[in-house]
Amino acid sequence: MSIPDGGTATAQIHAGYEPQAPHRPVTVPLYQSAAYEFPDYESARRMFALKEAGFTYTRTGNPTVAVLEQRVAALEGGTGGLATATGQAAVAVALLALVRGGQHLVASSKLYGGTVDLLTDTFGDFGIEVSFADPADVGAWAAAVRPQTRAFLTEAIGNPLATLQDLPAIAAAARSAGVPLVVDNTLATPVLYRPLELGADVVVHSATKFLGGHGTSLAGVVVDGGRFDFSADPERWPQLTRPKRRYGGDTLWERHGRGAYLALARSKYLHDLGPSLSPYNAAQVLQGLETLDIRVARHGENTREVAGFLAAHPAVAVVHHPSVPGHPQAALAARDFPRGTGSVFSFDLAADPAEVGPFIDRLRLFKLVANVGDTRSLVAHPAAMTHCRLSPPQRAAAGIGEATIRLSIGLEAAADLVADLAQALAPLTATLPTSGAPAAVVNA
Repeated sequence: MSIPDGGTATAQIHAGYEPQAPHRPVTVPLYQSAAYEFPDYESARRMFALKEAGFTYTRTGNPTVAVLEQRVAALEGGTGGLATATGQAAVAVALLALVRGGQHLVASSKLYGGTVDLLTDTFGDFGIEVSFADPADVGAWAAAVRPQTRAFLTEAIGNPLATLQDLPAIAAAARSAGVPLVVDNTLATPVLYRPLELGADVVVHSATKFLGGHGTSLAGVVVDGGRFDFSADPERWPQLTRPKRRYGGDTLWERHGRGAYLALARSKYLHDLGPSLSPYNAAQVLQGLETLDIRVARHGENTREVAGFLAAHPAVAVVHHPSVPGHPQAALAARDFPRGTGSVFSFDLAADPAEVGPFIDRLRLFKLVANVGDTRSLVAHPAAMTHCRLSPPQRAAAGIGEATIRLSIGLEAAADLVADLAQALAPLTATLPTSGAPAAVVNA
């Protein structure tokens, strides 16, 4: 269901919580407790057997965390959510509930470097194979499918080049393959983009970023759209459709129907691996969520100013943001992102890559930080930082060069951000030919 105008603002403040007697606190209480007293033995027995809902131990659920799960699910238009300790954990849990050893997934070739580490190293240790496809080439996704394929993974807005894709077309390829499409919506947020409405089946977030917005607390969320029918091909999904001793000989699909996927993620992967979100961090993210749409709008306004400045600067070779005139994904952005394409993007210096370090060190407002989505403006060098473990061919496929610099535009005055970039670029300008042209735009 679409969120009407103003609905995002309402949901980010109210969804998932109703004040309770006797005190009826208007803000979500912080339940900083490791465990919970059961009313009686029978209730304890049934809860541990997963036959009765309730909180048993904060590793698998907590009242404060539950509000965050429900609130983000409401914002995304999903049927339920699962919170994790980090965004990386959200990606891992979302995929582990779908893909096992000996199986395969297809992923965007332009993902955040930490996700690539997860897929190529840790998942490789688990015997899970990954094929990478250009998000702009839908045919490449279909061509990469194998009989063992169990999921597609992409980012709504790619990190670090603000890459977009025709998500409905990729979703159609996933449906043809009979697998769920998982979309990381961290950089877009549900304010700008709702992947479930465009055909995705599962959405993940690093809530550390824009959902919290303050840079104080790590968190992740998995949201299930509840539409993928695992029972249509039960042999492909035995983890959901076969009886399991863990569930008293029942199948999760029989017990939970369309909620079986999140039930598996919580009862097995959150329970067994323990990447649980602390109640305190959940409360911090909930506080940040209340201003999400206002912050995203300001981030976007600042980004358009900064990207426009960089695109016209002779010391900048390329600006990777769809808001820049002439960008090849401008039409796609207008179709699917009417409110903007986010505030995390990259640009390439028109200078020797050796100038990247001195340029970054000259910045004063932009902080050299391995994070995005903060109120503060941040800078990073992907080749040396977030994507340093990618091979040269992987970085090339991702469009990341040695002169590529990532920015996360914050909430400061746009004029101050432009001035900071201008003073840091000034020494480079002096070394360029006087006929230096403004930045070109290439396919991100």
